[in-house]
Amino acid sequence: MNEERVSQLIRELLTELGEDPDREGLLKTPERVARAYSFLLQGYSQDINETINDAVFQAESNNMIISRDIEVYSLCEHHMLPFFGVCHIGYIAEKKVLGLSKLARIVDYYARRLQIQERLTAQIARKIMDVTQAEGVGVVMECRHLCSMMRGVEKQRSVMTTSSVLGSFHDDAITRQEFLHLIGRSV
Repeated sequence: MNEERVSQLIRELLTELGEDPDREGLLKTPERVARAYSFLLQGYSQDINETINDAVFQAESNNMIISRDIEVYSLCEHHMLPFFGVCHIGYIAEKKVLGLSKLARIVDYYARRLQIQERLTAQIARKIMDVTQAEGVGVVMECRHLCSMMRGVEKQRSVMTTSSVLGSFHDDAITRQEFLHLIGRSV
């Protein structure tokens, strides 16, 4: 991303909104916004293989592995407003496990781009399945969307829940129920 160009565009936007980009409080706002977008959308410039960084290890058993309440922050592609919440990930390793921190890094990798929650949930599940060659993967995401809280329907307490289940989490109701129970969600 060309931060200088984005900064110029933000300056133009401020003018179009009726603001004076030369007033004291806004003098450095275009540069700050450009840096913020550079950080919030860094998923476009990252390499998922570098993110995972060979943190895939041989497994000795095929237990269910769960990481709950991974914080997630993203920008809605429809209004470029934030949505945020938690992501719960579970998978059953066949021969490979993923380093624990890499689950959160995979979430961030896909969240740090313009997104919709439904696609974000599916991308995370698919990448974990591909990397670990797991027997099954489950991802549940619960988020609040500022695009529906601040504008539109203006519902401040609504939470959107999405799930993506692959392999045994999709095919076996008992496995899916165990996953949902362990992340603290009812069936």
